[in-house]
Amino acid sequence: MGPGPLTPVTFGDYGVGSNHVLPTMRTARFSSGLRGADFVTVSSFVEGSEEALGRFGTEVEAVAAVEGLPGRARASEARRKSGGSE
Repeated sequence: MGPGPLTPVTFGDYGVGSNHVLPTMRTARFSSGLRGADFVTVSSFVEGSEEALGRFGTEVEAVAAVEGLPGRARASEARRKSGGSE
């Protein structure tokens, strides 16, 4: 379904929030037009508990080791064995 005869580009740009601006450097070949969310940084926060470390610590340590990240495995193991105390 395309735009109707009464739908100018400016209506989409300024009236309803759609945008026809495409990414530069030929990335429009595999990406969509830009929108407000493209300029927002999303951060994730994770907070574990002593119970979570006890239940899942050995599993995440094994995955880290298989991925070749022994430091991450040791960090989890150290926190698990200390009960979270520094």
